[in-house]
Amino acid sequence: MCGIAGLSCLPGHHPDQDALERMSQAIFHRGPDGEGRLDLGGAALRHRRLSIVDIAGGAQPFRLGAAALIANGEIYNDPAIRRRFPKTCFQTHSDCEPPLHLWLHDGAGYTHELRGMYAIAIVENEHGRHEMVLSRDPFGIKPLYIAAYEGGIAFASEPQALLAGGFGRRSVRDGARNELMQLQFTTGQDIIFDGIRRLLPGETLRIVDGRIVESRRRHVLHEARDTVPARLSDEQALARLDTALLDSVSAHLRADVPLGLFLSGGIDSSVILAAAHRLGLPHPRTWTARFDAGKADESADAAALAASVGAEHHVLTVTEDMVWRDLPSIVACMDDPAADYAVIPTWFLAREARKDVTVILSGEGGDELFAGYGRYRRVMKPWWKGGRAPYRSGTFGKRFAEHGRQWRRGIAMTELALGVSGLEGAQALDIAEWLPNDLLLKLDRCLMAHSVEGRTPLLDPVVAKAIWPLPEHFKVRDGYGKWLLRRWLQDALPQARPFAPKQGFTVPVGPWIEKQAHRLGPLVARQPCIRAMMPAADVERLFARASQRGVARQAWTLLFFALWHRHHIEGVPVDGDTFETLARAS
Repeated sequence: MCGIAGLSCLPGHHPDQDALERMSQAIFHRGPDGEGRLDLGGAALRHRRLSIVDIAGGAQPFRLGAAALIANGEIYNDPAIRRRFPKTCFQTHSDCEPPLHLWLHDGAGYTHELRGMYAIAIVENEHGRHEMVLSRDPFGIKPLYIAAYEGGIAFASEPQALLAGGFGRRSVRDGARNELMQLQFTTGQDIIFDGIRRLLPGETLRIVDGRIVESRRRHVLHEARDTVPARLSDEQALARLDTALLDSVSAHLRADVPLGLFLSGGIDSSVILAAAHRLGLPHPRTWTARFDAGKADESADAAALAASVGAEHHVLTVTEDMVWRDLPSIVACMDDPAADYAVIPTWFLAREARKDVTVILSGEGGDELFAGYGRYRRVMKPWWKGGRAPYRSGTFGKRFAEHGRQWRRGIAMTELALGVSGLEGAQALDIAEWLPNDLLLKLDRCLMAHSVEGRTPLLDPVVAKAIWPLPEHFKVRDGYGKWLLRRWLQDALPQARPFAPKQGFTVPVGPWIEKQAHRLGPLVARQPCIRAMMPAADVERLFARASQRGVARQAWTLLFFALWHRHHIEGVPVDGDTFETLARAS
């Protein structure tokens, strides 16, 4: 797992070495174990390495003739790809070397052979002309961003690296602020910074001499639409799922460094623990977060589950004092902002886990692939029974009414492009937007802030192919979402009690904020970025009743955006606590 950056320059321009150095330093946290550099004519590659596989021999870039590759990711079908080529072709045992051979053999369609999470940059320089190929995995697990500038195209694993290099602008793009306020993330290609865009999940760009000449997409859900027997029995569906889960978890357990698991006590992480136990992982290391406020606490259930498989279990209590001390640093790592308060436990758990492991398995994707959210059950109902499509109202409701419903434009465009409705449409929408632009972004930034690799076994093409084509009754049944996953877990690890009521994993941001409302409210209200949206009196009233349902998310979103704007737009350093950061002069 690594950080990557580089340039593809227009004819007559040359790579800016100072900008490349600043970009590399900005992503040092993604790869503190080594740095790779390569300039090929008008192209330049920079790589920061976090050693996971082939620790001794896996330094990048990989070179083969006039071509070179750098990658951030893990290729889980590395052994199968290697069998396509003579053994003498390969110089290392790294799983990231085979994609270079695939690209030389198959061209820009090479990613269709890849199983894994990745952001890849390949360059070939011949006859005074260079071609660069940038690719991102089809679920969007690993990030990749680009910025066009007067000299060509710059790319990096994080927007803050592009900004450090002088590419893009530290200004908020029109419309992105309201989208973030209402959805807690931003949609589509264009991120919140002017001049910087994401590669979409599954996208591959071809760049020739600093100009984009082709874009193509790999759609993992389309690949998963195979046929299933018309009358698939429960036993057949369970066998299909069992094969896929064990295959995926087995692949995700491969590493040359210690690994562990975030265990929430919920269905998804319990499934991964159960599969790892079935596969013979001895004494897995697990981590669970609990809080010093709020009522939802499944840490005891998680501890009991860990004990049932002989895991080495750790419980981390996240306190209010910890949050106010470190929240500026947590928000700062979310350069592509997602105002999801789950960043808080994820960041603290990653910091704690890094003391013992370098790789963490996590359950992201289970709700989206297996239909776990309550909104999926609502979308299956007719409107006269309370059914409704997702994302019809935002966090702040009609507060931004002067802008109409333009904050929904990105969501609406994706809905139209997907061309499906009902349960499948709601799942596909989340997989296209919510998953890569909130959940996976959160996991990537919070873990990589501490140089920890995050792996998501439920987001695997093998699992998607097994689950996506199944009829709805295998996903939602008897009032339960994720029915088939629950049923599998009931057999595999009955101690998890998959059909028992769950309290859920709720971060008590409301009580924390309300307790400090007398200090936080005025500090947040006076920030220029907040004053542009809401009168100070309204902000302070929200903070004073932040523990109320619905208000907590509003207060949290305003606090998050104020801290984010302070650091990423105004340039305020994060060397103080929350109150100091908000009070400090720009």
